[in-house]
Amino acid sequence: MKRAYRLRRPDQFRRARREGRTVTTPLLTLNVVAGRRRRTRCGFVVTKRLGTAVRRNRAKRRVREAVRLALPAITPGYDLVFVVRGPEVLVAPFPAIRQAVEQLLRRAQLWQEARIDPGDPVGALQPHGTTSTEGDTSP
Repeated sequence: MKRAYRLRRPDQFRRARREGRTVTTPLLTLNVVAGRRRRTRCGFVVTKRLGTAVRRNRAKRRVREAVRLALPAITPGYDLVFVVRGPEVLVAPFPAIRQAVEQLLRRAQLWQEARIDPGDPVGALQPHGTTSTEGDTSP
């Protein structure tokens, strides 16, 4: 997940946990607060009770990837903190994690069907290596 889409400082996490609303599923908890920027930023929390750093990092990677895939469908302008609730995330099939993320976002009313951003330049929608001919008058 790109740096621009991540919460990085402890005060950003504290604000989302303290001021935000909470939605839960058996695998994950989501804290949502309106962001101070126009884009969505996400943070991920795993407690030490889950086990060693290897286990915690694996759980965080799995949830981060599920959120990354769902990013185009998330309503922009919110700070989100995903909290892993238990070791089930380590053994759950990846589609179950993706479904839990989608369910959390729908219940938080942040899910919208995937869309193409109208602010994207024309060249961003073309295959790599091709250029736009817009404004070109040559035959």
